[in-house]
Amino acid sequence: MSLADKLAHTEALLKDIAAKHGKVALANSFGAEDMVLTHLIVTLQLPIGIFSLDTGRLPVETYTLMQQVGERYPAYPIRVFYPDAAALEDYVNQHGINAFYNSVELRKSCCHIRKIEPLKRALSGLEGWITGLRRQQSLTRVDLPEAEFDADNGLMKYNPLLDWTEKEVWDYIRANDVPYNSLHDKHVPSIGCAPCTRPIAVGEDIRAGRWWWENPDSKECGLHVKASPLKRPQ
Repeated sequence: MSLADKLAHTEALLKDIAAKHGKVALANSFGAEDMVLTHLIVTLQLPIGIFSLDTGRLPVETYTLMQQVGERYPAYPIRVFYPDAAALEDYVNQHGINAFYNSVELRKSCCHIRKIEPLKRALSGLEGWITGLRRQQSLTRVDLPEAEFDADNGLMKYNPLLDWTEKEVWDYIRANDVPYNSLHDKHVPSIGCAPCTRPIAVGEDIRAGRWWWENPDSKECGLHVKASPLKRPQ
């Protein structure tokens, strides 16, 4: 399938999502895929909201892009959600500011406070949410469906770019002058929190720079993992 065909399919899917749901939003983490979807939503003038999770430890380049996006697309303001201050203070005071390096459990606990709990609030009241997940991104995403009921959060979840390739994402960005995170120009294809993100080497998996000290099969923050048993640290 050509990029033109995939683009037409994605546009049709976004229109269908907007028609089906009264309240639906894109989760924008300011990666390349999310910027493609943001541009499409704005261009198609769809009644789809946009939100983002500010973990408090994002790279400065991400904050720069966040400001640029607000100025570029003023008709679609991005609602930003932050971690619960008390929970974050408890975690840091008990485990240390960089405790996520010490174990997978502590890393996932940090992700829970900084991402998963704010996501729950962001999704509250919505009927559906949209992500920029692609099958090509990692081993944990190869079996993702384009649409599914997110039982953990109680709403529909859509992945409109599921079958897009990395090249197709960037072909669209360049052809449409879509703003993007400047870290991508520094060999950082997958961007998260600053301490958990590094550039990758030629030939490495595109998610190799995320939580690089862990095994590939555990490298998810929990936002897109079903039925996570993780509890907030005490």
